[in-house]
Amino acid sequence: MIDLDLSLEGGVIFGFLGPNGAGKTTAIKMMAGILQPTSGEVDVCGVNMSADPSRAKRLIGYMPQDVFIYDKLTVREFLRFTCELYGGDFRRERARAVELLDAFELNGKANALCGSLSGGQKQKLMLASLLMHRPKALLLDEPTNGLDPKSAKLVKDLLRKLAAQGMAVLMSTHIMEVAERMCDRIGIIHQGKLVAQGTLGELRAKAARGDGVGGEASLEDIFLELTGGDNITQLISFLE
Repeated sequence: MIDLDLSLEGGVIFGFLGPNGAGKTTAIKMMAGILQPTSGEVDVCGVNMSADPSRAKRLIGYMPQDVFIYDKLTVREFLRFTCELYGGDFRRERARAVELLDAFELNGKANALCGSLSGGQKQKLMLASLLMHRPKALLLDEPTNGLDPKSAKLVKDLLRKLAAQGMAVLMSTHIMEVAERMCDRIGIIHQGKLVAQGTLGELRAKAARGDGVGGEASLEDIFLELTGGDNITQLISFLE
């Protein structure tokens, strides 16, 4: 069961953290309209997902953890496919496609089959395709997973630029350093419930009130404190 009360704002990168099995991917799929919640509502820029799913989904760019690309399409054809899937006119967006391929360092791959791309290139192509229909919000499940350091930095810089332009970005990650450096706000989900959300400073204050970590704790320390760090400490003591 997922129990969430979450609001995303334009111009903010929201880091969505939690242990394996905590419910991050399920929650993101409900936000994206892939899964139907058994109770509660999802609104996207004032559009209710249940009442008008097509319109709501056009406002979102969603990337699952396991990226799926049609291998028999060329890179340009895949961008056209995703653009038109959301009701766009690719003939009018050709220049945008070129700009996105250039931004993701795929400008020499426009005519290559998607199946010939490396895993990291497919990841970047998927991100580029999300932006073809100019969404208002991005929902990204582990967006830097599998990327080399250069590509990961490119993606992080681009997400910061998009947020600066007013886009709302929610990203799940297991990499605490990425969340700590990139995210304006952070939410921690544990056993299906959002146990904390706020800025890093606000999370530090919450963790400190629990007589756990101190006021200058790292995000990793806070995460462990709020999601059962004592169990890990006990395991380490047992192994010793």
